[in-house]
Amino acid sequence: MSLLVVGLSHRSAPVSVLERAALSADAQIKLLQDTVAAEPAAEAAVLATCNRIELYADVDKFHAGVAELSTLLAQHSGVGLEELTPYLYVHYEDRAVHHFFSVACGLDSMVVGEGQILGQIKDALATAQELHTAGRLLNDLFQQALRVGKRAHSETGIDRAGQSLVTFGLEQLSSGAPADAWLKGKRALVIGAGSMSSLAAATLARAGVAELVVANRTFDRAERLATLLAEQYGQRPAEPDDVDVLARAVPMESVPDELTRADVVVSCTGATGLVLTADLVAEAVEGRTGAPAVERAAGSDSGSGSGSVRSGLPPTSVGSEDGCPLDLSAAQGSAVQGSAVQGASGFSVMGEAAVAGMDAATLEQHAAWVDNGTVDRREGRRTPEIDTDAVAALAAAAATLGRVPERRRPEPVAEVPRPLPVLSLLDLAMPRDIDAAVHRLLGVRLVDIESLAEASADAPMAADVDQVRRIVSDEVAAFDAAQRAAHITPTVVALRAMAADVVASEIARLDGRLPGLDDKQRGEITQTVRRVVDKLLHAPTVRVKQLAAEPGGAGYADALRTLFDLDAETVAAVSRADDDSRDHNSAALGGLDFGRENFDSNNFESAENRGRA
Repeated sequence: MSLLVVGLSHRSAPVSVLERAALSADAQIKLLQDTVAAEPAAEAAVLATCNRIELYADVDKFHAGVAELSTLLAQHSGVGLEELTPYLYVHYEDRAVHHFFSVACGLDSMVVGEGQILGQIKDALATAQELHTAGRLLNDLFQQALRVGKRAHSETGIDRAGQSLVTFGLEQLSSGAPADAWLKGKRALVIGAGSMSSLAAATLARAGVAELVVANRTFDRAERLATLLAEQYGQRPAEPDDVDVLARAVPMESVPDELTRADVVVSCTGATGLVLTADLVAEAVEGRTGAPAVERAAGSDSGSGSGSVRSGLPPTSVGSEDGCPLDLSAAQGSAVQGSAVQGASGFSVMGEAAVAGMDAATLEQHAAWVDNGTVDRREGRRTPEIDTDAVAALAAAAATLGRVPERRRPEPVAEVPRPLPVLSLLDLAMPRDIDAAVHRLLGVRLVDIESLAEASADAPMAADVDQVRRIVSDEVAAFDAAQRAAHITPTVVALRAMAADVVASEIARLDGRLPGLDDKQRGEITQTVRRVVDKLLHAPTVRVKQLAAEPGGAGYADALRTLFDLDAETVAAVSRADDDSRDHNSAALGGLDFGRENFDSNNFESAENRGRA
């Protein structure tokens, strides 16, 4: 059996695909059950966060495993296999271990070095253990990945390479200002009570927001989170660095009212539909400002639309051009589109702007018309005198350049001041909780997973990343050696069990032949025989474990079974007993308790909403 991982992440797929492929908690459970029921896989675990979906499995066939896992991911995500396949990546054996350890260290995260991935790995392992889909390989893999991640954070400065997704998102909302200073004294609303929402709530509380409201569909969860926050950051004797936060819980029905009071909103729920629509946010802004929330006009960032008419420019037309061979309407619609001549009743034969963009042939035709007739016969009107030399020069320039360039400098466009946002929204859910259309509302700023992905692409990498990569490489080699050694352990145990049976049989035969032996004599003989057997087996069994840990050492187990004629079923029984023992121990070690006594303000997590990020 070998480790195989099939998945997609922010590195391989656009956010729109990740959003559609997001797995609910029920979908994750069904995916695990169907994976272990499939022929190639014996174990399975799912790591599903806001920016990755990965299926880990112990398979006996590579190609069949890839096909089966890819198909199952497509079925349970709801994205067709043909559409999903271009975004999938596959890692096998050593590469799969290396990838997972890199994920655990935060090297593969959207924000390099973030530590909350460790909590998500714990949740994934706990779910697989509860469903009995994690066997010896995945239990060992996930437990060591957690140790590798903790080692990376404790031995290096990887934390300096980036922040948690929550902190990074809040810094994007603050437009470069220090997030703590920007949040100080603001009113915050957190929608959701899962691990990411809990982390967001703790981050906001540490920053010193004046009020923190938690909303969740299950009110008890929101109330429990608010209580923990109140105990950690609420009213208490003032100290120099203390913060006072009023934390309270509300049901989801109260979100529209709370929006009218909040300055900052962070949302991360497991909902499959939108939690905050554009209309709801617009109503909240109107409730705060007293004026309707309007959408930004197209091109408002630059001050005006691309087709706007500039006022204050004199008209370029001097009247009707009877008999002019040019198509005046077409000239106005194309050659001088966007200039002040739009809407004029006539076409000027004066000025370079009027003929900008005309080809040489048309310009020559126009010049010939100018030479032959100059009188406007309507009363009181005369065609102005035309400088034929200037027109000829323009025609020559047009023949060379293909067109007459516009020489008039455009009028400077006044910048339209944009109001500061009255409502800042951070959407960390996948699929999204907040309608993306709200970014067009004046007075609203939205940061979501997609914009975070774009911003993080330019984030600087810390020098400590190289050190973490070395740690990952060392740990991968250690894991592979341990797995190879573990592969031979059942055979060694079966060999020793066979030797113990031989000793017991010979002692029993000796008792039959020498019935007069007393207990002391029998004990001495038994101990002597056992010591002889142990000494004979010690060197070869220790050496075979060492050899098995080296690359290519898998064949030593087969050699032992052949040399000592070990029963294959006996070896398999030892392996099954070992797996049962590992499952029991892993469940005891891996079971998560996020009770009050384990609350850590620097890494606030909850076992609820497992797999959400």
